[in-house]
Amino acid sequence: MNGTVTVLDKGAVRIHSYMSSADTFHATTQLIETPARLVAVDAQLLPAYADEVVAYAKGLGKPLDRLIVTHAHPDHYNGAARFGVPVHALAEVREQITARGDSQLPTGLIIPVADFTPTVDIVSGTEVIDGVPFVFKAVSGGEAADELLIKLPQQGVVIAQDLVYNDVHLYLGNNDITGWQQAVDALAADPGYDTILAGHGLPTGPEIYEEVRRYLADARELLGDDGDAYKKAIVDRYPSYVGPFLIDIANRSLFGAGH
Repeated sequence: MNGTVTVLDKGAVRIHSYMSSADTFHATTQLIETPARLVAVDAQLLPAYADEVVAYAKGLGKPLDRLIVTHAHPDHYNGAARFGVPVHALAEVREQITARGDSQLPTGLIIPVADFTPTVDIVSGTEVIDGVPFVFKAVSGGEAADELLIKLPQQGVVIAQDLVYNDVHLYLGNNDITGWQQAVDALAADPGYDTILAGHGLPTGPEIYEEVRRYLADARELLGDDGDAYKKAIVDRYPSYVGPFLIDIANRSLFGAGH
């Protein structure tokens, strides 16, 4: 297996957090194991890594119930077809995925949009899945235009996905540092959760909120009108972080095609 899996025992629920290797900036898929089934959250950039998740899930001996896609970035939905289950997402996220159209992998392979378009809309509120309450909340602004936040209140787990990165450079291409700061502040203001699942990086605790805040504040300070200068400055400040090429991808949105 190229990726790594971290298992967290939460009583009636076990979390299996799959993290891809650094070549896809430690993107995560969360497998939520309830007493009788599995719920997957996010689907990887490369289908090969989605295949690793699916193979691991089969080894758990429980049926995969659904795949939830949290937001419209390809590193979270490209591999959706490999899961072979209904794809759930916010209606806004479904519309944004459809608008982006087919996805092209770094190898040049095209994945048709029909392969990963969500078919079941999620609305904010609580859904009980196999006896476990899942709290769904739509978040606007930040890393993506719209993003799904999931909480498991009985287990003290926040499935934050790309509202939180852990030791990975942040993707700022949505150009909304303020919105991201507000989203993190809202998460930090809810104290009943001790396990935070990141969209990039290993599972962590509430201390990650201050780490993300610090990075966002540094980015605001350093982000001028020169993408190359920004990349050098932020990498110098966070030399141990994975995925500096995420900065390159974001810079193309922030500064134009020359970056």
